[in-house]
Amino acid sequence: MREKLNTNQEVKRLFERCHAQLDEPSYIELDFLSLLVDVFRPKRKSLFFQVEITPLLDHLMEYPDDKRVFIAYMHRILGMKDFDQLISDAAIISYADFRYEIKKRFTEKYLPSQPPKTTLQYVLNQVFYHSKDADWVDAIPQEQLLDLFNICMFKSIYESEQNFEIKEILYGLEVLVQRITGRAMETDVNKMVPEFQNFDSPFIAIMREFSELNDRFLANNLRYMSSDDLAYKQILVLHKQCENYIETAFSNAHRFGISIKVNQSLLRIRHQLERIKEIISFLVIDEEEEQVPKSIAFAQTLIGYNCRKSNIRKLIGQSTQLLAYEITHHTAQTGEHYITSSKKEYWRMFRSACGGGVIVGIMCIIKLFLGKIETSEFGHALLYSTNYAIGFTAIYLFGATLATKQPAMTASALIAAIENGTSGQDVNRHKYWNFAIFFARLFRSQFIAFVGNVIMAFPISLALIWAIQEVFHFNAASGKWLTLVNDLNPTETPMVLHACIAGVFLFLSGIIAGSVSNRDKHNSVYYRIEEQPVLKKVFGKEKTARVARFYEKKWAGIVSNVWFGVFMGTTASVGMFLGLNLDIRHITFASGNLALGLFGHDMELSTDMWIWGILGIGIIGFFNFVVSFSLSLTLAFRSRNLSFGELIKMAKAVWIYFKMNPKSFFFPPQDH
Repeated sequence: MREKLNTNQEVKRLFERCHAQLDEPSYIELDFLSLLVDVFRPKRKSLFFQVEITPLLDHLMEYPDDKRVFIAYMHRILGMKDFDQLISDAAIISYADFRYEIKKRFTEKYLPSQPPKTTLQYVLNQVFYHSKDADWVDAIPQEQLLDLFNICMFKSIYESEQNFEIKEILYGLEVLVQRITGRAMETDVNKMVPEFQNFDSPFIAIMREFSELNDRFLANNLRYMSSDDLAYKQILVLHKQCENYIETAFSNAHRFGISIKVNQSLLRIRHQLERIKEIISFLVIDEEEEQVPKSIAFAQTLIGYNCRKSNIRKLIGQSTQLLAYEITHHTAQTGEHYITSSKKEYWRMFRSACGGGVIVGIMCIIKLFLGKIETSEFGHALLYSTNYAIGFTAIYLFGATLATKQPAMTASALIAAIENGTSGQDVNRHKYWNFAIFFARLFRSQFIAFVGNVIMAFPISLALIWAIQEVFHFNAASGKWLTLVNDLNPTETPMVLHACIAGVFLFLSGIIAGSVSNRDKHNSVYYRIEEQPVLKKVFGKEKTARVARFYEKKWAGIVSNVWFGVFMGTTASVGMFLGLNLDIRHITFASGNLALGLFGHDMELSTDMWIWGILGIGIIGFFNFVVSFSLSLTLAFRSRNLSFGELIKMAKAVWIYFKMNPKSFFFPPQDH
C-alpha cells in the first residue's frame, strides 16, 4: 500500500513538473514518457509480476487537464511512426557470420544504434531501454492496459488513418519472406535437405502466396482477414512445410555434418519463420471485439522484439547447441570403444593401456634429454610439443590406450545412454538404473586403463634410463631427480592446478576430434579424396579408396593428438612468458617421472617421498579424470538440451548400484 501511495505521488509530481511542456503543441520530446516509465519499472525481477499502472489511470481520471495534454502528447509521439524494421530485423540474426553477430549484439547492448526519429524503434530505444522491460510490460494486467488504451483515445491498428499500420505489417512480412526464400535456396543450405530436391520448394510457394495476399490487401484496402480465409489457410500449410524443411536440415546434420555458417543460416530462417507466424496472426480478426486486445498485444510484441534484440546468451546457446551435438556425437561413437563389457574386453583394455604406458615411458626419457638442450623457451616448447605430438599420435595409430583420453570421449556415450531412454516414471527408473550399470562399465574400464598405463610407464622409464647409463656411463636424471620427485608432492608444488590444466587440455583434444570429424563430413572430404581423378590415376581406385577410409577413420584422431601434444608442450613456456606458474601433470608421465627421480638418486628415496610420490600419482589421475570428464559431461548435457536435474538422478542411481555391487566398478563380471 505504501508503494502504491509513493507511486501516486511520483506520478502527480511528474505531471506538475512537465504539464507546461506537455501542453505545447510542438513538444515531441520523449523525456516525459521515459520518466513516466521509470516510475513503474520494477527495481527487482521478483517484482515484475506486481506491476500495476493504476496510479497513472487514477491520476488521468482525477485531473482532466493532465489527461487532455497527455492524450495529445501520446498521439504526437506515436502517430505515423514506421515500424516495419521492428518486424523484419529486431532480435533476428542479421548474418550467417556468428562472430559478427556476437560483436554486433555486444555493441548494441552497451551502445545501441539509434534509428531515425521518425521510427517507432527510436521511441522504444529511448523509453524501454532495459533488456527486461518487455517482461514486466507483459505482466501488466490486461484490463489496465485496456483502460489506458481507451483513456488515451487510441484507435486499433485495424481502423487507423490511411491503413498505415496494416501496410507496415505487410511490408515487414514481405521483407521476411523474400529474405527467407533467397537464403533457403542457397546451395550450402539446399545440400542439407536432399529429401526436398525433387519437389517444389515450399519457400518459393509461400513467397507467391504472400505476394498475392499483399496485392489483395492493398488493392481492396483490406484491414484484416478471417481465419477461414483460403489464402491464410494455404499460407499456414506452406509455413508448416517450410518449418519441416528446416527441421529436416537440422536433423540431417549427423549425416552431412554442419558448418557454423550453415547453422547460423538455418537458425536465421527458423527465427524468421517464427516471426512470420506470429505477425501474420495479427492480420486475422474473426470478431470485432478482438481488434483492441490484438492491437495492445501487437504493441507488447514489438516492445519485446526491441528489448531482446541484443540478447547474447540466447544467441550463443542456440548457435552452439547443434554444433556441440555434432561434436559430441562423434566422441560418443568413439567413446563406445573405450568402455568394456566382458572379461575379455577388460583384459584387452589392460594390454592396450600397457602399450600406451610403454610409449609414454619412452616419451619421458626423450623429454628428459630434450630439457638438456641449450635453447630458448620457444625452442623448448617446440621440442616438447613435437615429442608429445609424435608420442600421442603413435599411441593412437598403434591402437594403444592413453587412459586420460577416455573421459572426454566416454562422457558423450554416457549421455547418449540417457538420451535413448523414454519417458514415464517406471521407465525413467529403468533408464537411470541402466545408466548406473553403464557407468560401472566405464569406471572399471578407466580403472584398468590407469593401472595399465602406470605399471608400464614406471618400469619402462626405469629400464631405459638404466640402459642409457650402462651404455654411456651417464646418469641422465641425477641433476633433476629432486624436481621430478617434488613435482608429485602437492605440498611442494601446485600439482592439483597442473593436473586440472592437463584435464582441460584432454577435454579440448576431444572437442577438436569431434570438430574435425564434423567439418570433414560436412565438406565431404572422404568422398572427394576417393573420387580425386589424379589420385585414382596414380594409385588406382582401390588404393585411393583405402586412403579415403584411413582419412575418415584416423585423421580426426591424429589432429586431436597433435594438438594435445602442442597444448602439453607449450604450457610451461607460456606460463613463464606470462609470469605464471603454469605446467601440466599427467598420471602416466607422473609414473615415468617417479621412476626417473628414483634412478637419479641412486635408487634411494625417503619414505615421505615414496608416500607422496605414489599418492601424488593417484591425485593427478583423479583430477585429470574429474576435470576432463566434468567438462565433457557439461558439453554433452548442453548439446542434448538436457536438464542438470538429470544429473542428480544419475548420481543417485550410480550410488545405489555401487553400494549393491562395488566390485563391478573395478573388475569385470565373470563369464558364464
